Amino acid sequence: MELRQLRYFVCVVEHGSMGKAALELGVATSALSQQISRLESELSTRLLQRTSSGVVPTDAGLAFWRQAQLALRHADDAVLAAREARLSGHVSVGLAPSTTGVLGLAFMKAMRERYPDVRLRMVESLSGHLGSMLGARQIDLAILFEEPAQRWSVMPLLDERLFVIGNPDLRGMPEGPDVRLAELGELPLIVPSGPHGLRPLLDASFKRARCEPRIVAEVDGLAMLMDAVRGGLGATIQPGAALARAGNASLASVQIAEADAIRPNLIVSVSDDELSPAGLAARVVLADVARALVAEGRWSGATLR
Repeated sequence: MELRQLRYFVCVVEHGSMGKAALELGVATSALSQQISRLESELSTRLLQRTSSGVVPTDAGLAFWRQAQLALRHADDAVLAAREARLSGHVSVGLAPSTTGVLGLAFMKAMRERYPDVRLRMVESLSGHLGSMLGARQIDLAILFEEPAQRWSVMPLLDERLFVIGNPDLRGMPEGPDVRLAELGELPLIVPSGPHGLRPLLDASFKRARCEPRIVAEVDGLAMLMDAVRGGLGATIQPGAALARAGNASLASVQIAEADAIRPNLIVSVSDDELSPAGLAARVVLADVARALVAEGRWSGATLR
């Protein structure tokens, strides 16, 4: 006996007509009649009596109809309970320091709202370290800035323009909406060191522009780097997300004009087969929140893929 047969039977009794029931159910009258006949054969009893004006339930059919309605309600309740059941489990998500400033809190709030029973572990680290942690299965997913060598699940998310960021009164700090790398001249720069995901991108951009940056310090922690920039020790080149924290609101920013001065953002995770239901849900929420921030203009210099 199938739930479909119960639904068919209940619908026929409610309409008192095979034709009307078939119309509502979206099936052929002959197919509906065949299913009712199979149900009667399985129960070894007549459920419906055909009359000149339609069909009416027999005594056995009336008794069956009452129980069939109850069974269908229980089935519908079971489906609803499954759909509304709270997802549980745990998931570890890695973000680079520049990304956490604009995305971290918004993502955590969205996860708490949608999946309050999922235990979320947030890891803030350099993108290279996050890639290593993914490879060691220490985290489930992360936003990285370059395509990984391993066969992980990769979802292109957005591109970020790069900006020269510094104190407005810093000597050599450019003005205007944009600036070319060759125009930075003797501007003192504070940048991440070689292993950082942003540094290879900067080195490649300066090389294509055929100019040498004046690097006065290398700092691998964004908080300390921005402290140095606010302290007037130099400017930096970062995506707009680096300005998201309130303490950096006083800094000036000028967009790099070169078309290749872009940092791609990719959501990278272990394979879908390995990712838990909580991990799959977190990946969706992470993408949704990022897209919403860009659409609302709250992610400076970012454009969706």
